[in-house]
Amino acid sequence: MFSPGFRLFMGFAVFGLITAFLYGVVTGDGGGADYLGFIDSEVWVGAASLGWSGGVGDHVGYVILVMFAIVSAGLAIMLTAFRDADTDAVSELNNGQLPPAQSPVAYNYWPAIGALGLGTLVIGLVTHSAIFTVGLIILITTAFELMMSAWSDRATGDPIANAELRNRLMKPIEVPVLGTVGIAVAVLCASRIFLTVSKSWAIWIAVIMSAVVFLGAVAFALAEKVNRNIVAGILAIGAVGLLTSGVVSAVIGERDISHHHTSEYHEGDGEHHEGDGEHHEGESDK
Repeated sequence: MFSPGFRLFMGFAVFGLITAFLYGVVTGDGGGADYLGFIDSEVWVGAASLGWSGGVGDHVGYVILVMFAIVSAGLAIMLTAFRDADTDAVSELNNGQLPPAQSPVAYNYWPAIGALGLGTLVIGLVTHSAIFTVGLIILITTAFELMMSAWSDRATGDPIANAELRNRLMKPIEVPVLGTVGIAVAVLCASRIFLTVSKSWAIWIAVIMSAVVFLGAVAFALAEKVNRNIVAGILAIGAVGLLTSGVVSAVIGERDISHHHTSEYHEGDGEHHEGDGEHHEGESDK
């Protein structure tokens, strides 16, 4: 009667509600005779009524667990409405004809990039606005790329034709846009690193990064045949390393930068004022 997906997510929903109820009870007021809320009837009523007729202890955790239960229940109802995409159920609505089989989708690395962007976004919420912006840009780009991949993978029954269709549509957009975004993110992360380390270390890091990029480009140019997956893997590792270093540097903060010109200017002003004082003393003696 109920599909496997419905039973799974409805189980999550029941688990979320029970956990939210217990969490609302045990995180109540721990002082006095009503320790942990186990003998406080108001706490039990509040947790059972979603806070309508009493307190629920820690509001943040309680709301998160309740929302988890609500989302799980919504997914369970949706899966029941679509019968978990079961072919037998679909054929009953289509005069007994089975739907065409879907071809396997192509490999996609954008979910991993999206996870990296989500982590960067969360870190940026509590550290620096620039990190938050980088994470937001990565998430928006990932959502757009996944949307186009989902469309192209099911455009036809031929995977090669689907790949050609996607490349013909997306390459004129991906190359300039992703190149610009990648350069901007790289410059931002490198600037955070240079402003965090000392002046001498900033010079050495710039030299090392330039040497690595140059030697890598020379190696790829001299190689007769390079696997595309190897190139993508090396670039992905470098991008993750640079982004991680930039985030860590932004969290640490900028180093103290002394302004020498300002101090020299003030010293000159002091000498000038001392000269004026001696000049005025000479005039008073006269």
